[in-house]
Amino acid sequence: MSGVGLAHAMPLLAALAAGLMIGVERGWQQRGQPAGSRVAGVRTFALLGLTGGLSAVLGIIVHPLLTVVLAGAACTLLLLGYRREGERSITNLLAATIALGLGLLAGAGQPALAVGAAAVVTLLLAARSKLHGLLDRLDPTDVQAFARYAVIVAAVLPFLPNRQFGPYGAWNPFQLWLVAVLVTGFSFAGYIADRWVGASKGVLATALIGGAYSSTAVTASMARQLGTGSAGPFAAGIALATSVMFVRVLLLVGLLTPSTFVPFVLLVGPAALTAWGAAIWLWRRSGTAVGGSGDEASPGNPIELVPALTFVGVVAAGALLTRWAQARFGAGGTALSLFITGSFDVDAAIVTLSQLPRTAVAREVAALALAGTIFANMVLKIGIAAAYGRAKAKTAVLALLASTAVLVTGGGVAAARLF
Repeated sequence: MSGVGLAHAMPLLAALAAGLMIGVERGWQQRGQPAGSRVAGVRTFALLGLTGGLSAVLGIIVHPLLTVVLAGAACTLLLLGYRREGERSITNLLAATIALGLGLLAGAGQPALAVGAAAVVTLLLAARSKLHGLLDRLDPTDVQAFARYAVIVAAVLPFLPNRQFGPYGAWNPFQLWLVAVLVTGFSFAGYIADRWVGASKGVLATALIGGAYSSTAVTASMARQLGTGSAGPFAAGIALATSVMFVRVLLLVGLLTPSTFVPFVLLVGPAALTAWGAAIWLWRRSGTAVGGSGDEASPGNPIELVPALTFVGVVAAGALLTRWAQARFGAGGTALSLFITGSFDVDAAIVTLSQLPRTAVAREVAALALAGTIFANMVLKIGIAAAYGRAKAKTAVLALLASTAVLVTGGGVAAARLF
């Protein structure tokens, strides 16, 4: 086969494959219908894809008008066939149209994109029953959470300028909101998982999932349960939520400021391992009981626009403070400003660091400042657990103190080496 022939054969094969994939799913869905009652089955969908590819190729080789004529004829036949059979499902007609369109895309020189899109369409069509079951389980709060996150991601981010503004060039609107999208995405993912998994798996599952977006909230809620004498492994839940917090912060640092990750993980890693060890020990000590549904310990809907805007404000203020401190006091001022920002929100400090030039502060110093923000958060949770859970939260407090002690020890060693 010549090079020219091979160049046209590959798009045609991709067009045929795209139609065939969709056709297999549609044929399976309609397998119970009487023979001859279906407008389009496996073969028709495959031929539709091939027709689209052939139309595009002939338009390139002969004349673009051929593409219009052949594709238009295929669409007309589809419409006539569905009208004659009285087909009420618009899904079948749309699937057939998409198969034709993906064939055109493959023939126009994008075979990989066409096959990939066909795979996604096939998956979406095959997930019909699961999607309908999911919709039946949604409540107004779930729909509002999805709508709010859609606004945060799609209605704001694409329209923000991606350049520096403000005093000291401290603010990049696109980057600020992008990180708000990322952090809120952690919250949304945790909320969805808590909504569909935590309620059925109990307190420990709720702690595992809830810790991904608010270990402090989980600590407060479960400590209250301990204080009221509720049955369940709430102490293990508090320790587990904190363990997840360590993983979450490590992931954020790795994603947003990779150059800080190695010194940060060396500093925080031992404390994280201690937290996980304490959580596993308390879990085993509590036995296999899950203790309730976990609904009481589940934080509410995290997708609130006002908190999202507040987070962006904290990050913007932290960025300005850090740039000012850098200009006025050098690297030492930058590290101090990171610690101050992180005392209000650990994520804000990580975001602020990610927006600084690589030379603004030594990575070891930045890691130490971020570790200090975790220390402040741990002290807060220890106070919450002791205040709400009182004597019944003793084991939870001890677990938090253990990881905090390891963190302080590592921080002291690192500080002595640096200063």
